[in-house]
Amino acid sequence: MLAQQLAERIVALRDAEHPAAAYEASRVAVEDTLGCMLAGAAEPATTMVAATVAGSDGPCTLLGTGRRTTPLDAALVNGTAAHALDYDNGSNSMGGHASATMVPALLAAAEAFGGSGRDLMVAHTVGFEVGTRIGLGVNFHHYEKGWHPTSTLGTFAVVGACASLLKLDAAQTATALAIGASLASGIKANFGTMTKPMHVGHCARNGLFAVLLAREGFTASAAAFEHKQGFFEVYNGAGHYDAARILEDWASPLQILQPGAGYKQYPCCAATHSALDATLAIVRGEGGRIDPRRIAKIETWTPARRLVHTDRPDPKSNLDAKFSVQYCVSRAVIDGRIGIEHFEGETWRDPAVRELMTRVRSTVHLPGQFPADNHFGAEVKITLDDGRVLSDRVDIQLGRTANNPIPPAQLRGKFLDCAGRALPAVRVTQLAQQLDTLQTLPDAARLMAAAAEDTENYQLKQGVK
Repeated sequence: MLAQQLAERIVALRDAEHPAAAYEASRVAVEDTLGCMLAGAAEPATTMVAATVAGSDGPCTLLGTGRRTTPLDAALVNGTAAHALDYDNGSNSMGGHASATMVPALLAAAEAFGGSGRDLMVAHTVGFEVGTRIGLGVNFHHYEKGWHPTSTLGTFAVVGACASLLKLDAAQTATALAIGASLASGIKANFGTMTKPMHVGHCARNGLFAVLLAREGFTASAAAFEHKQGFFEVYNGAGHYDAARILEDWASPLQILQPGAGYKQYPCCAATHSALDATLAIVRGEGGRIDPRRIAKIETWTPARRLVHTDRPDPKSNLDAKFSVQYCVSRAVIDGRIGIEHFEGETWRDPAVRELMTRVRSTVHLPGQFPADNHFGAEVKITLDDGRVLSDRVDIQLGRTANNPIPPAQLRGKFLDCAGRALPAVRVTQLAQQLDTLQTLPDAARLMAAAAEDTENYQLKQGVK
């Protein structure tokens, strides 16, 4: 049975010695995710979820609240925060956001049950392998059918990660995976709303919940994946999955190394990022500014798989604008950059941006424009009022895989900016120092202690809440 086969590999991978590059890759993932958690802690989606679980006590930190709660509630709230800005990393294999599902659950488990920094890094590597390998077996039919793989497949990533951290045996881990098959959920129809980031919190909670149940002796079907009414048949359907691919070349190489995690330069849907890279290259080529009054039209071409959820010429909120290639490209032209502040308050209503959006035409790749198997590339053309055409094309956005990484200094800058929205500078520096030495940190819970210190008071002083 697949659950048992996966469980045996999870235990073996937990106990193996990993390449130094894998530890570093997971360290970077933890840092990036924790930064996103801090920046997202004050977002409305997060604060509403936190208010809903108000009153529960426990050993775990709710970032941005000054409160402590149970491990499951902490995973739910902090998981929502991790994805609230849509700034967290992703995985091409999984077709979703891997680390944001795992890190909040792992940190909650570490606060409640213990675990070193090295344990945390190993657990992240293990969970990343589990979620992405299952993705190889079910995508991209799973993705295109309408499931949100971040939440469905991410549940298994969280199970693998937390089973590793809490040192479940193979039988317990197999049961946790089977429980997870019943808890996995999330549909893409809710993209552009608060429910999308809540998917991540829900997934973080459910994966940890499955592990804690299995540890207590809870039962589940050994055939939860391959049963005629199991995960594969129900979620994908006959002929639309390949279970053999999940175990094929397991950990050779580790998925955290190849293709690796994809990191974001911009706090919006990754499907807009190639178009943004191209747009910003055009703007830089014009000395950093293009007068929007001189633009006759803007044309963008996006892969069909990506345009289906980013063709939003009239976004209705900041969250909706994160999924609008028209808004993102127009904002990039007018401001010459894209940052967190461009999706806050009433920015989505900006009259200048809205007016320019009326001149944006977004379509799918033309035949022969990109190779048929290119699902990331974008082309942008800006036609000026004198007939001059400015254009750029990007085959794959910067940061999408380990082969075209965002420079480490830029990623650290992103972390400092995100964490600085919730913590005073001295605390951000201390937290960065802990992250730099994560592999030797004796207690991973120290990260949350540092991240929680003064957060609520600082946000109040800055007028965040």
